[in-house]
Amino acid sequence: MTDRIVLSEMAFYAYHGLNPDEQAAGQVFLVDVAVEANLHRAGHTDEIGDTLDYRDLYARVREAVTGERYRLLEAVAEAVAHRLLEVERVEGVTVSVRKPHVKLGGPLAYAAAEVTRRKRP
Repeated sequence: MTDRIVLSEMAFYAYHGLNPDEQAAGQVFLVDVAVEANLHRAGHTDEIGDTLDYRDLYARVREAVTGERYRLLEAVAEAVAHRLLEVERVEGVTVSVRKPHVKLGGPLAYAAAEVTRRKRP
């Protein structure tokens, strides 16, 4: 059984990038997370104590994205995954970090890095 809580298209202003102008000016990064946890009990009790609090998950993502500066999207995604895996009930996460204003010399909706991480048994 794989249950997930999904937080989609969270937008954070941060200062990640290889280029000095990206690091100085910053830009918006879009983050999606799918957090795996056993949600069976919460589905029956309807109690917040039996699930993961979305507010806590959001705060952890925000902290990971805006608290440090990284050169690579891969590093941002890894930081988010690590921060979410610190939550006791979280079994695994998939994190996508998108950079919609990347300049690669032509039209592009966004560049992204996606990682999937699980807790080690």
